[in-house]
Amino acid sequence: MAEEEKQAGKVEKPKKEKKLKSTLYDLSGEKVERKNKFCPKCGPGIFLAGHSDRLSCGKCGYAEKKG
Repeated sequence: MAEEEKQAGKVEKPKKEKKLKSTLYDLSGEKVERKNKFCPKCGPGIFLAGHSDRLSCGKCGYAEKKG
């Protein structure tokens, strides 16, 4: 009975959707186009994450405002 009471008061968080790496690229013929910008500090291979008001690098912390 104690377990039922604990579960009844428990609020479930919505599950976060995972972003697949394949969504970061566009394939057109034999050409690969990257959708996101690269980090200017870290160099090619490290993408900037897109937020509502900014782009940020998860590796070095670089951020720039969207404008």
